[in-house]
Amino acid sequence: MADLPPIVLVFAATDPSGGAGLQADIMTLSSMGCHPLSVVTAVTIQDTTGVDDINPIDAEWVADQARCVLEDMPVAAFKIGLLGSLEQIAVIAEVVSDYPEVPLVLDPVLASGRGDELVTDEMVAALKELLIPQTTILTPNSLEARRLALEEAEGAEGVDLAECARRIIASGCEYVLITGTHENTVEIVNTLYGQGGVVRSDTWQRLPGSYHGSGCTLAAALAATIANGLEVSDAVKDAQEYTWQTLKAAFRPGMGQHLPDRLFWAREDEPAGGGSSEV
Repeated sequence: MADLPPIVLVFAATDPSGGAGLQADIMTLSSMGCHPLSVVTAVTIQDTTGVDDINPIDAEWVADQARCVLEDMPVAAFKIGLLGSLEQIAVIAEVVSDYPEVPLVLDPVLASGRGDELVTDEMVAALKELLIPQTTILTPNSLEARRLALEEAEGAEGVDLAECARRIIASGCEYVLITGTHENTVEIVNTLYGQGGVVRSDTWQRLPGSYHGSGCTLAAALAATIANGLEVSDAVKDAQEYTWQTLKAAFRPGMGQHLPDRLFWAREDEPAGGGSSEV
């Protein structure tokens, strides 16, 4: 009998385009040698141009989906993506609290790539209160990091990303990986922060075009590398490398954004690296 692959439980919404959400997570985890367990949080109507509508799943159904598989199989990591309601945040926080030894990767999906708002201010507050304190590593882009860190009536332009990370970590999160895709820089700089400040900073070539599901891919890849036994800093390095390669090999099947090719390795013999690191 074959050895058991690392098992990762994902909470996420469906994406019928296959570019983001649960489908992206399943492809990424499978591509990186993990067995994905999937808990559906919402059914969406979307394509490569944006999100048209979201139908959240009943919170008790979300909890029951998770508890059913957790009672059956051992899990090496949790990954959380788009959540559909306040009630879901509460029940998922309760579920993962029963497994404090299992690393948790939280991708705070607050808006679509087109800019569609996907969560309310009340849901953001619940994330900060209930889930972020249980999180091993949070993976916001710079816009999400500022929204999560800002105090009421505080202007985003007055708070730098290092301060955002410090505030998020002070709320109980172990690590924060802030991605620089939305910053006005020639290259993309992704920075991992821990309790003592910057842990590592990685610079990546800014590729042309825009991508649907890049954040989902990075967070799922990070869950996979952690589930495979890497320490957080090394897991972040390998997850970024994998994600950059998926974007380099991306394709544009529709009228909107490009889709990352999570199976690029099956179509390329020897992909070249595109990043540099400072540890």
